[in-house]
Formats: sequence, structure tokens, C-alpha cells
Amino acid sequence: MRVTGGKIKGIQLKAPPRRLARPTTNLTKGAIFSILENITSYWDCILDLYAGSGALGIEALSRGAEWADFVDHSKKCCDTIKYNLDKAGLLAKAHVYCCSTSKAITFLNNAYDIVFMDPPYSNPSVDSLLTTLSNSELIAENSTIVACHANRFPLNSNYDALHLVEQRRYGDTFISIYQKGGNL
Repeated sequence: MRVTGGKIKGIQLKAPPRRLARPTTNLTKGAIFSILENITSYWDCILDLYAGSGALGIEALSRGAEWADFVDHSKKCCDTIKYNLDKAGLLAKAHVYCCSTSKAITFLNNAYDIVFMDPPYSNPSVDSLLTTLSNSELIAENSTIVACHANRFPLNSNYDALHLVEQRRYGDTFISIYQKGGNL
């Protein structure tokens, strides 16, 4: 697993033990960022939920994001994220919260430009989390949400103010991208 673009392109990232996280493949990560580059110019503040290794947030930082918050409930994953941030020279541009996503949403107070959600595929909470996020202060007027999920947990086209703007499939991974406001 490596950073696929930006100023630290090529840096190898450490992955947490497989039982704790399912790392996003380089192909899928490249596809996500290709889509994002075509649909949004807002990259300043990033939230990486179910962060695992931190690969998505670190990729965003490499590609010009100013700040990233990472959330994962596993201490081993949090330690891996900190290790990867340090290796990439990005510790000063990030904070790692070692807690559940539902708890983090109660105390985080930034308005994020991009939110990554890549939970374990056995976790059915993406649907309810999208509903919660759509009504929270964490989502700004031009926010983009990237949800990676399995087909067995299909997502809706709309979640209050969030609207599906792109959906792709890569193997058993579905990428659903939502934006706040009107449809594109």
C-alpha cells in the first residue's frame, strides 16, 4: 500500500493487521481521487472515519489538503495511522482520535470539505451514519462524502441534504460519492 499521488507519491504505508482493517487497494484509492479531482475543488479540511491505516486521509494531505482528522476505534489502527503520518512527515497537519465514529461525531467541530467513510464490510452503519452526517455541523455547503461499502448494504440516492453524484464498483467495493446541496 502506497501513496498514489501528490507531493509524497510513492511512500509505502504500513497496514494494520488484516483482522482490524481492510486496506483500500491502490486501484480503488486512485479511482476515488480521480473522481474527487473532477467533482470538487474543496480539499482544505478532511475527515477520515474508520481510518484503518489512514491511507485515504494521508492521500488527501499529499494532494494538497491542509488538515485531516482521523478516527478509528482500534488502538493498533490509531498507532498505525500515527506511524504513517510520521513517516510521511504529516504529523503537524493531522490529529488521530482513537474512539468510535459515533462518539467522534458528538465532539468534532470542524466543517469538513471531504469525509471518507470506509468501515468494515460487515458493518451496516453507513446508511445511518450518512443520515447523521447530513444533519450535522460537520458537513459544510460544499462538502463531499465518499462512502466505501459492500453491495449487501445498498445506500440511498439522497440523505436529506446529501445527494448521490457518483457511484462506481471495483471488485466487491462500491464507492458512493455524495455532495451537500443540489444534484450535479
